[in-house]
Amino acid sequence: MNGTPDAVVVGAGPNGLAAALRLSAAGLRVRVVEAAERPGGGMRTEELMRPGYRHDVCSIVQPMAAAAPFFREFDAESRGVRLVHPEINFAHPLDGGRAALSHRSLDRTADGLGEDAAAYRRLFGPLVEHGTDVVDFFLTSRLRRLPTRSVPQIAYFLLNGLPDVGWLAHRYFDTEEAQALLGGAAAHGMLDLRQPLTSALGMLLTMLSHHAGWPLIEGGSQRLADAMVAALEEQGGEVVTGHRVTDLREFDGVPAVLLDTTPEAFVSMAGERVHEGYRRWVSRYRHGAGVFKIDWILSEPVPWTNPDVRRAGTVHVAGDLDETIAGERAPNEGRITDRPYVLAVQPTVPDPTRAPDGGHIFWAYVHVPHGSYVDMTDAIENQVERFAPGFRDTVLERSTKTAVAMEAWNPSYVGGDISNGQATLRQMLARPVPRWNTYKTPVRGVYLASAATPPGPAVHGACGDNAAQVALREVFGVRQVPPLRPALH
Repeated sequence: MNGTPDAVVVGAGPNGLAAALRLSAAGLRVRVVEAAERPGGGMRTEELMRPGYRHDVCSIVQPMAAAAPFFREFDAESRGVRLVHPEINFAHPLDGGRAALSHRSLDRTADGLGEDAAAYRRLFGPLVEHGTDVVDFFLTSRLRRLPTRSVPQIAYFLLNGLPDVGWLAHRYFDTEEAQALLGGAAAHGMLDLRQPLTSALGMLLTMLSHHAGWPLIEGGSQRLADAMVAALEEQGGEVVTGHRVTDLREFDGVPAVLLDTTPEAFVSMAGERVHEGYRRWVSRYRHGAGVFKIDWILSEPVPWTNPDVRRAGTVHVAGDLDETIAGERAPNEGRITDRPYVLAVQPTVPDPTRAPDGGHIFWAYVHVPHGSYVDMTDAIENQVERFAPGFRDTVLERSTKTAVAMEAWNPSYVGGDISNGQATLRQMLARPVPRWNTYKTPVRGVYLASAATPPGPAVHGACGDNAAQVALREVFGVRQVPPLRPALH
């Protein structure tokens, strides 16, 4: 690109690339600047141990790549990105060889929950039926407006989603299976599960299992990032990697700068141009628990005691609901537990292309105290071995990252917090600061476009897309949202 771009996006994660694509759709010349050597942020895929074994270092299961409004419009499959769906979306093994299973079919899932079948249909049926409206309401910039579609279902979601997940699970369900299924989904949020809003995440992710599925991206999540980069370059934009931005004065003369970074990074880059009040609010912004991540190469699939678990893409390894709650309470209180909630994925079950013929990989992380250096390998493998005796005998090689190493890999993961800030009730209402338009910053023409803004974490592109729409209105006078450009063939 010759000359000064119309807009610069700092950070090539899913939100940064979404912002760049929306700006480019308006005919702007857009440059993305990324500190890492490869774009993608949390969607990067790497050969961590052996050639041909492709591991997603962070984000791996992508329900929002199928359901979120940005990615529905982007139409990744028309750009060569294939979503692969496991036969069973997620499983939650229990002692005694039992397991709760979430199928794509709501009725099939309910039928497997015995006496809780009717209650499961009652809780999730209306949400699945109106799934697109529910997702769109929470992911677009309309969140602060009254809904215009599926109003009863959205109100129903809000009322049930406000309390903690234990309250919701016991209100609706009597069986360990149904309670564990909901609690395991809620634990993706990295919060103490006694917190408000944990019901909302459990409901949303469980609903998505039936609405859009929990697919993986064939060949690794990096392929979605690469498709976004390719689309941007087709439109005249560019991505510059290996360049860390430390001072926003580097972009003086650029009309709009969007930051897919932490709020703290913005304050540091802006220097004296940020007033003391905004600095104080950012200093109060809280990053949550970190993650300890482990990837394995296996000689054979994980030998789960329950054979149905072997067909699942995602496995929540945690025991019953009470154990799941206890496992998530510990890291949020700054403690290590020997029975953590293990969020595990079996990538080669739905996607054999991630390993050479006959090869198998396994992916997992646990939540740990913020900034932890603790190695959780034994605790994780003990939990897996509990429900899959003989698992350790299948391990050929492993690669681990502590919470501190996760931050070194991606500076937006402060203390190992992959959510870019706790998703507590307070921080979802004022994310990252209490102002009506939280994408705007005190620096003219500079906007936050990361998961530290609404609607928060996950690979949905909504934070970047919403921020780009604000910048288009305020800087360039573009009132109507420009549609993303179709793929070139």
